[in-house]
Amino acid sequence: MALTEYHKRRDFNRSPEPQGSEKHSSGNLFVVHEHNATHLHYDLRLEIGGVLRSWAIPKEPPEKEGIKRLAIRTEDHPLEYADFEGVLPEGSYGAGTVRIWDKGEFSIEMEKDSELLIELKGKKLIGKYALIRTKFKGKDSWLFFKRK
Repeated sequence: MALTEYHKRRDFNRSPEPQGSEKHSSGNLFVVHEHNATHLHYDLRLEIGGVLRSWAIPKEPPEKEGIKRLAIRTEDHPLEYADFEGVLPEGSYGAGTVRIWDKGEFSIEMEKDSELLIELKGKKLIGKYALIRTKFKGKDSWLFFKRK
């Protein structure tokens, strides 16, 4: 997904979110935002291909093995979003409070269309994790869990 979808969903005259643009980057940043919108959820974002590839996780991300979380692929976000915290105004897309829950570096061990194996080095999420694509109600659904 390009940033076209990100830009299309937001009114930057109202929203404090960074407008940003795609960058030529080979960084290794990850961030998890706690997003208290209609429902509290967490947004996992990985710096891949000059954008933050993003997944919405309905429950707190697992810090221990044995816990699997649903992760719904969402639109890519600009790299500037990694430092974003703030309140998205009522009536705007994703209205609610966004704060950084965890942040650090990651490395990709393997990447396929339906599988992404990564190692996270954050303050809360530390170790080897997997994102595995699954079928769930016709959405771009994945399972996110800590590996042994």
